[in-house]
Amino acid sequence: MPAHRKPYLQAVREGTFRADRQTEGVRFAPTDPVEPDWRDLIPGSSAPARRMRKDAADIWQRTVPALVASAGLTDTQSLSAIEYVMTAVQLREINREIAADGFTVPGARGEAKVRHPLMASVPQLRMALLRLAGELGLTPASATKLVAPEPDDDDAEWFD
Repeated sequence: MPAHRKPYLQAVREGTFRADRQTEGVRFAPTDPVEPDWRDLIPGSSAPARRMRKDAADIWQRTVPALVASAGLTDTQSLSAIEYVMTAVQLREINREIAADGFTVPGARGEAKVRHPLMASVPQLRMALLRLAGELGLTPASATKLVAPEPDDDDAEWFD
């Protein structure tokens, strides 16, 4: 069984990097992610669809530029960011529906109230959101593992 090797960034941070034991990994072209057209991902003209598109644009604007600056997120890696935004928006909309309808709704055959059907989706969406947030470095624990990208020479002169 192969020995466990430290990730490249961890070895660099700890000062134990050895070129014969660790590799830097894949590098992607440094192009900023392009915000998707939310109408393609969230179709429809209903009020909830419009609200979800507005939420998606808001979450994208608040998180992706920060990820580009802090973690060096590139356009090639933007699928994770898009999935994060879509999961967050879906969870918000489900929470709105549950808040409007209540935790229980009348049963299908008119019997006593039953648990809201959307309640089953909440734990799965929360776990997916946390997993994606961890992947992107948006949780406190995962943020400590990130190393900011090296600034360009042009950026370094800005402080002079």
